Order: sequence, then structure tokens, then C-alpha cells
Amino acid sequence: MENKMRRETTPLIKPLSSFHTQNSIYTKLIFMFFSVGITIFLYTFHSNYYYFYSSSSLQIKKPLPSNSQEINISTTSNDDVSKSKTSYEFDVLEEVSDLLELHDEESPTPSTSKKSPKGQVKPKCDLFKGEWVPNPKGPAYNNNTCWLIEAPQNCMTNGRPDSGYLYWRWKPRDCELPKFDPKRFLNSMRNKGFAFIGDSISRNHLRSLLCILSQVEQPKQINQVEQTRSSTWIFPSYNLTLAGIWAPFLLKADLFDNKNGVSTSDIALHLDKLDENWTIQYTNFDYVMIAGGQWFLRTAIYLENDKIQGCHYCAGKNLTELGFDFAYRKALNQVFGFISGSSHKPQVLFRTNTPSHFEYGKWNSGGFCNRVAPFKEGQMGLIEPDRIMYEIEMQEFEKVSKTGISLRLFDTTLLALLRPDGHPGPYRSYYPFAKGENVAVQNDCLHWCMPGPIDSWNELVSEMLFRG
Repeated sequence: MENKMRRETTPLIKPLSSFHTQNSIYTKLIFMFFSVGITIFLYTFHSNYYYFYSSSSLQIKKPLPSNSQEINISTTSNDDVSKSKTSYEFDVLEEVSDLLELHDEESPTPSTSKKSPKGQVKPKCDLFKGEWVPNPKGPAYNNNTCWLIEAPQNCMTNGRPDSGYLYWRWKPRDCELPKFDPKRFLNSMRNKGFAFIGDSISRNHLRSLLCILSQVEQPKQINQVEQTRSSTWIFPSYNLTLAGIWAPFLLKADLFDNKNGVSTSDIALHLDKLDENWTIQYTNFDYVMIAGGQWFLRTAIYLENDKIQGCHYCAGKNLTELGFDFAYRKALNQVFGFISGSSHKPQVLFRTNTPSHFEYGKWNSGGFCNRVAPFKEGQMGLIEPDRIMYEIEMQEFEKVSKTGISLRLFDTTLLALLRPDGHPGPYRSYYPFAKGENVAVQNDCLHWCMPGPIDSWNELVSEMLFRG
């Protein structure tokens, strides 16, 4: 019976059929050597690609991982059990030819687009659409193996009792996200400089990267500017410089904060001037991660040409309420214009804002966060003001991306939204309930515990920088 999966084409080795009608010893010898050749060829091919049949199609798979079990190959149906070995070998040769043809035409790679069954081109994987999945292996470091964790994010040392938040990692919907390889990262970044420009979330992100890389080599701090909260680190063996540049508005701002980050006077924000703390250092770096966000929600007086234009949240001052959205849009226009106009062209990633997870109040009015597991996709939506900020970011990035600017979107807003369990909460302080459960404590539902969800951000950084 004919194999149901076999194409109706002339067999590739039909000329040999005449040899089967002869009983000569030479014919048998030739056929024996030919069979051995086929066997070697099939073994070599199978070591690179395994394949299987469905009832109506032939599919090709990627090489098996080294720890996977091989799938047994079968080319016979229940109706073809009695098929001879010789006929089996001939059929396989024909299908091998088809496989090679298919592979040459449609073999996709993980980082490129591929054709759908209908011939349509599928878009590249969106790394920022997906879900948080269990990660039994846990984090790459802990509070004992990394001394670079800042006290307010050192949740384990500060006595946070649960640990489930440590055992999740980000999984894009349509592709695999490789785990961060610190040795590969360091080798790829030899003699390079990487700056994290923004507020304390950017510093949180930098510290996460420092901790992961410190498992290979300890960094040395070469600069610390207390008044600007900026710091610079170097990995000596690789001559890799990592810098955290404090610029919470990205614009020039006159700040009047005490040591707890509370404003003692209204902020004066210059909407037409960038913060020189980052612009004068911009040319020093090969890679830049830049971000704005939560600071724009603070009370501020807005100026242009050094003249007051209005304000945000400044009741009783007899000034025009312009709103934080007005200032944030102005800031992004200034930042993107600077990047576009600069003769220095580093790889720049623009990170979207990080939503907070305060419930039943704000950070200064009793709000807290005590969840212990991630949200599922669609379970929680962005609320104001985070939604407004995100919309502005998307709109302004879309506009500037059409100009050919060297800028890429690092869209962590929605994946961060799904992790209400990853914040220090009351454990921004050392054992906050040591004196009793009813003690009033300050909660942090914006920054991230370390280790914690923010470590996955660096897996995304690595994938974007080195695989595109």
C-alpha cells in the first residue's frame, strides 16, 4: 500500500530499480554499499533535525536541547507495517529531499520574523507583552551575595517574612527570553560606558544590574556625588563603566528636598532647559537608559525663559494650573530633541514610567501594598495618573520615531503593573514592626525589592542590546 504521506513524484533513486531484477553478485554489492551510504546520510541529517508526520503535513523542528528526549522517527502508518526495509529507505530519501528544500526556504531564527502557513510575515516578538511565570531557581543573587543593595530596597535584610515574590520571571508571549548571562554581558561591554539617567527608579535599576554582574566580578566605585545622588562604577577586568546620573525631571529643576525626599518648598521647573547634570556627560557613554515619571506629579512652579508660566497642584498661589501632563510632554520633547540633534549617537533606550501600587491611600496618606503574588494579564489596568503619563510617552515616542532618531522603547510599564508583590512596602525600614503591629510606618509601593522583579528588566536590556 502506498504511504499516505508520500508525495506523488518520481522517486529520486528510480534508476536503481533495474538492479533489483538482476541476481548478479555485483548488483548486491553495489546495493549494499548504497544502503550504507543512505544510513550514514540519514544519521547525519537526524543529528541536526528531527522530524515527524501529521496526518496531512510534514513539519520541521529545531535541534533538540541537550537535555531533551529524542522523538522516535516513524514513516509508516498502520496500513504500511509490512513495508520492506528497502522501500522504507527509498521513501525516506525522497522525504529528506523535501525537508532540505523546506529548510532552505522557511527556516526561521529566534530573533527574526518568520512566514506563517499562509505565507504572511509575522511581526517580531514583542518582549514587553507576556506574563510572569514561576521560576523555581530563584534570583541570581541575594542579600548575602551582593553588598550593593541599598537599605530601603533590601527587603530580606529588613525582615520581609514572605519570599514568594523572588520566584517569578518575565516570559514574553511569543518567544523565549534568555536568562541573563553576566559573563557574556561583561565581555560584550568591554571598554564601554552605560549610563542610567533619571530618578530613584533608574538608580534601583542600576543597582540590580550591579548586583547581577558582581557575581562575576566586584565593581569599584570611582565617583559619588552626594548632592546630586549620582554615582559611577567600573568593572576593572572589563573596563566597563556603569553610571547612575540623577536627573529626576530630566529638565533643569530647583529642588528643596530634605533627607527623606520631602519638599520643603515648591519646586521650580524650567520647561525649556534640560538638566545639565546629564547633558554634559552624554557624550561619555556608548549606551544610555533614560526615563522620567513620578516626579512630575509633585507640586511645582513651571517656568519658561525664567518667567513663571503656571504650575501643577499649587492651590492658593493665584497661578494657572497647567497640569503635570503639560510639563511631562514638554520634557519629552526637549529630551528627544536633544538626542536627535546630538552628534554623539549612543544606543539610547527610553524607559516608560513605573506605576505605583499604593492601595487605600497615597504614599503620604496611609497607602500600603501587601499583596504576595503577581497579577495576571488583564487583571489590573493602569489608572490615573499613570495611564496619562503612559499615553504621553507612547504618543511622543511614536512621533519622534518617524524622524529616524536613534532611540528605542524600553516599555516596562505594563509588565511592572503586574507585580504589586515586588515592592518593599513597610520593609523599606529595618524590622518595622519590631515594636508592635500597630506602629505607624512609611510604605514604599513604588521602588522594587532587591532581588525582585526589577532583575528581569536586565534580561530585557541584554536581549535588546545584543540580539535586537
